[in-house]
Amino acid sequence: MANFSISVVMATYNGTHYLREQLRSVLDQLLQGDELIIVDDDSQDGTFELILSFESSKVRIIRNPVNLGVLATFERGLLLAKNEFIFLCDQDDVWLPGKRTAFLAAFAQDPSVSVVISDSQVIDAQGRVIAPSFMETRRGFDGSLLGTLWRNRYLGCAMALRRRLLSISLPVPRQVPMHDMWFGAMGQIYGKVVYLPTPFLQWRRHTDNASPSHHQSISRKFSWRMALFVSVCLRMVSFKLGLQVNQLCNTHASKEAELPKRR
Repeated sequence: MANFSISVVMATYNGTHYLREQLRSVLDQLLQGDELIIVDDDSQDGTFELILSFESSKVRIIRNPVNLGVLATFERGLLLAKNEFIFLCDQDDVWLPGKRTAFLAAFAQDPSVSVVISDSQVIDAQGRVIAPSFMETRRGFDGSLLGTLWRNRYLGCAMALRRRLLSISLPVPRQVPMHDMWFGAMGQIYGKVVYLPTPFLQWRRHTDNASPSHHQSISRKFSWRMALFVSVCLRMVSFKLGLQVNQLCNTHASKEAELPKRR
């Protein structure tokens, strides 16, 4: 695993309360050649200044000039990622020991694997474990498209992607509910999804989470699932016809304004 480097993409917005703990948990696992890309979505609470205070050459910091929202912010970070394996990361969770090693082992075992996802512990605002297994609250993991349309099990902060999936998945359609469902569905169609039953993350639930509530109306859930299904079908047709624009080749991505690394 030592020959593989990873990119961790984190989107931040007004996250000072939990961010320090998360940054430390991620940086503790990064090795030489790894990078942590943090795209701040125009925070107004000191989040940006907190990020700047971390002294690490592995951290790359970008700030949106205006608030763009979670999808556009994650997408910007993904376009800047340099390494083969890309981990999605939220600002308020905690990485558990062994995450990097276990995920890379799953990727290395089978070159057709496009997405690796692990189970997670669920914690509250104070860091207390309120559920030992996120997947058990979803009645087990089912990464199929039908399973995702019925009940989403994909948790972005517990996922990592092989780089080639970006050329198919980006840009993320703005009508899909969240990027995690989208990447999971695309990873299942254009490769393999590997599920690791060991929790390698503590997923924090609190009132300020960006992820949708589990108590949405039936009509909202139906409209979201339909939006995901239609978006997947359109992308498959577009990719089949060779019409998909590969944003990784977009020259402006390499010219993104980036703050200097901290030494």
